[in-house]
Amino acid sequence: MNYPEVWDLDSIFRGGSESKEFKEFVIGNDRQIDELNEAIGEEASFDQLEDYIHRIQIQMQRNRQSSAFVSCLTAQNVKDKEASLWLGKMTEQSTKIQMIWGKIEDFLVELTEEQWNEFSKRPALKSVLFHLKERRFQATEKLSPNEEKLAAKLEIDGYHAWGKVYNEAVGRMQIPFEEKGVEKPLSAGQLQNRLNSSDRSVRERAEIASERAWEKETDLFASTLNHLAGFRLQLYKARGWDQVLKEPLAINRMQETTLTAMWETITDNKPRFYEFMARKAELLGVKKLAMHDVHAPLPVEGDTNIPYSEACELIIKHFKQISPKLAAFTEGALRDGWVEAEDRAGKRPGGFCTTFPLSKESRIFMTYDGTMANVATLAHELGHAYHSHCLKDMAPLAQRYAMNVAETASTFAENIIADALVKEAPTEEATLSLLENKISRSLAFFMNIHARFLFETRFYEARKEGFVPVTQLNTLMEEAQKEAYGGQLATYSPTFWASKLHFHITGVPFYNFPYTFGFLFSLGIYKKAMETGSSFEDDYIALLQDTASMTVEDLAKKHLNVDLTSKSFWQEAIDVILKDVDTFMELTKS
Repeated sequence: MNYPEVWDLDSIFRGGSESKEFKEFVIGNDRQIDELNEAIGEEASFDQLEDYIHRIQIQMQRNRQSSAFVSCLTAQNVKDKEASLWLGKMTEQSTKIQMIWGKIEDFLVELTEEQWNEFSKRPALKSVLFHLKERRFQATEKLSPNEEKLAAKLEIDGYHAWGKVYNEAVGRMQIPFEEKGVEKPLSAGQLQNRLNSSDRSVRERAEIASERAWEKETDLFASTLNHLAGFRLQLYKARGWDQVLKEPLAINRMQETTLTAMWETITDNKPRFYEFMARKAELLGVKKLAMHDVHAPLPVEGDTNIPYSEACELIIKHFKQISPKLAAFTEGALRDGWVEAEDRAGKRPGGFCTTFPLSKESRIFMTYDGTMANVATLAHELGHAYHSHCLKDMAPLAQRYAMNVAETASTFAENIIADALVKEAPTEEATLSLLENKISRSLAFFMNIHARFLFETRFYEARKEGFVPVTQLNTLMEEAQKEAYGGQLATYSPTFWASKLHFHITGVPFYNFPYTFGFLFSLGIYKKAMETGSSFEDDYIALLQDTASMTVEDLAKKHLNVDLTSKSFWQEAIDVILKDVDTFMELTKS
């Protein structure tokens, strides 16, 4: 079957960025948000408060619906100016919703313990009680209601705007690159695919072109990064928060002891991965891997390009062996045009999955050019979509899972594909190639993500002392990469802080460690799936449905009976990958 490579957005709102239907929907959002805001007085009965909580959830869903549409428009065509203008409106509405939540939180905080206990017994609140408790507690750690409202208003032009400037600048980048004797401009996303080429000369030229392109923009991106971080730090200071990890840990509903146990266990095991990296360098014919070699495929015969439709069939086939429900969902999503995969100029770099809660559908964005890395990305994003699918009929608040568990379903889906392909490899060379790909993906979580975490932690500490210039940012980035990779690489990417979108996302701070958490947590789930057998599927869905309604420590205890603050869980997860390393080393012995 031929699956469409261009997504269907017309079934959501017909007409793109100039859609009359979309415009009317957004205007309707404005009206309903303002009506709710005006309805909230100085006092509220229990009935009124319950009504406010119900109505604000509706507005959250409507805002997510319109924001997801705009995200798709700006991703598929970075030059769509009309779509870019809608971004400001989405931020404005989101800020208004945040301010209304502030009013609701004021009521929740003002309740005595006795009143709270009585209010929380209301049947309509049962499914969102965890979230209300969370908001009630977090409100006590913030500024006064009026100060928080002012901060929310200032965020539009003093914080989120810097992220918008970054996105616009990246969108206009055209990077010269020579292919087959002809120089042509590539988008940042297209150039990223060249960095994964099986041809080392292409990767080398792509790395040089990439560094030069981002270096030209470093002055601007240093300003955007410093200003958004400065705003965030000033707000933290006003709230009396000393630790920069306080907010990201709260957002991810996890304890610092869990994060520390995870990174320490990874660091303890890195020497085993250094051996793998040295062996891969031998196979590539170099003394040390360069940054562009870490995720490059091995030069083995039979390493062919995988057409998009074949990749779709492959993913469906292997999902079906583990989870028929996941496979059926995936087949429908691919068939019905939920994926934008076409390799063309004008698209933003990277990949994502966004959900339309009112339509109860998702859309996946990526640039597919036939590599195994692309197949992994497609499986990854389909995992995100399935996660949202499992929660689609729950209360809006109960659908809002944190970043770290958001990465669980996606990396679990990747694991299914990677493991199945290794087991079914027709030759030893194919086995070797697939094993390498699987292990190299783990290096992204253990080393690349670790470098991002180290950089961002140190950058925020440096930013407390003042503006961090380009030269210092480059130094911090390269030092973090050398530490994270154990000094095992021949080249590094000092401008990575400029090229990586995640550093410039204003919605969530420290968008790095959740990926590693999700990867290892998913290995624990995958291991349980192999041990449990056919009953696993319903258990897995139950786990996903709880991801938005408890801390990660409680989630792991309830569904896996493990303690995330202990190194033992993380070691067992890493051991799964170390078995692959052992197999790889054995197959490549001289």
